[in-house]
Amino acid sequence: MSAAALFDDGFDAQRVLMGLSLATRQEIKPGSTLIVLDEIQTNPRAITALKYFCEELPAYAVAAAGSLLGLSAHEGSGYPVGKVETLNLHPLSFREYLDATGERSLRLLLDSQDTQTMAAFSEREVLALKTYYLVGGMPAVVNEYVESEDFAQVRALQNQILEDYTRDFAKHMPMRLLPKALDAWHSVPEHLSHENKKFVFGRIREGARAKDFEDALIWLQRAGLISTVPRVKKPALPLSAYDDHKSFKVFLLDIGLLGAMSGVDAASIVQGSGIFTEFKGALTEQYVCQQLISDCGVGPYYWSAESSTGEIDFLAQDQGAVYAMEVKAEENLRAKSLRAFKQANPQVKAVRFSFSPYRQQDWMRNVPLYAVANKGLWG
Repeated sequence: MSAAALFDDGFDAQRVLMGLSLATRQEIKPGSTLIVLDEIQTNPRAITALKYFCEELPAYAVAAAGSLLGLSAHEGSGYPVGKVETLNLHPLSFREYLDATGERSLRLLLDSQDTQTMAAFSEREVLALKTYYLVGGMPAVVNEYVESEDFAQVRALQNQILEDYTRDFAKHMPMRLLPKALDAWHSVPEHLSHENKKFVFGRIREGARAKDFEDALIWLQRAGLISTVPRVKKPALPLSAYDDHKSFKVFLLDIGLLGAMSGVDAASIVQGSGIFTEFKGALTEQYVCQQLISDCGVGPYYWSAESSTGEIDFLAQDQGAVYAMEVKAEENLRAKSLRAFKQANPQVKAVRFSFSPYRQQDWMRNVPLYAVANKGLWG
């Protein structure tokens, strides 16, 4: 009997436990054995069984791993709400990527307050960051890069992951949402290529309206494939209270997958290219958003003026403060929007993320992009 079949005949947790012990030829001891149920999204009854492990066998440690693509489909239908502690895993952050690629000493430097030494090693830090722009943080892709250092192999694996995702859409998603979700998913790079990165439904399909695609976007977000960044009306605490509920930006789960979806080649990202200038901004905003969510634990927002072109790329709240964040992918570091926003809202802390070294001005701090996750440098 397979381990999966143990969940077919009811939810007697003690019986399942005995079956797992027999199937694995291992004695399962409370307090010393960790039971791991992998790919749990493939077995809805196993998901439901977690409730009975919690209630009937609380002394046993059970960990379940699975894709949000499948797990989100089971919420509300036997999902053990309140019985399971959920840990959402993200693609590797830049800091985790440095550890995985043998650059732990560089990661420790970026975690420190030693901005002088950071500046001394900036060439190495920038090269590592640009390589991360290409490789991203999907574990299998990072492992491929560590083993082969072959960007062509990296990109081939990323394209395979993207194909796997689109196949999984059909497996887990209600069929009525499938065409709309695919259209919305494939529109993300095009949205991010615009200077105004606000999500516009008409860019998905001519004549498209919000009510036609809202459910598909919600499904993609709950599946962990996209992140939405809402617009706020003003920079006050808590930011969530000032969400305008109409405008938002959309980013992908991983910067490497964004590059693959966009067809950007390795040389353009790592070595730079004049024709790549505009989309470099999209990748850099994707990178910052990804680090804010996964490494900094903050849910970013953005602000834009009602009747002008003024915009702040990201707003974040942390430890009782609101940070206004401008993201610069190019050497032109003029921050007109950020300066005007700071003047109008002196209570916010102004931060600019760029490839330039750390420096503190009277009204703003410039934090190098490779140190985005070091909140101690924000001010």
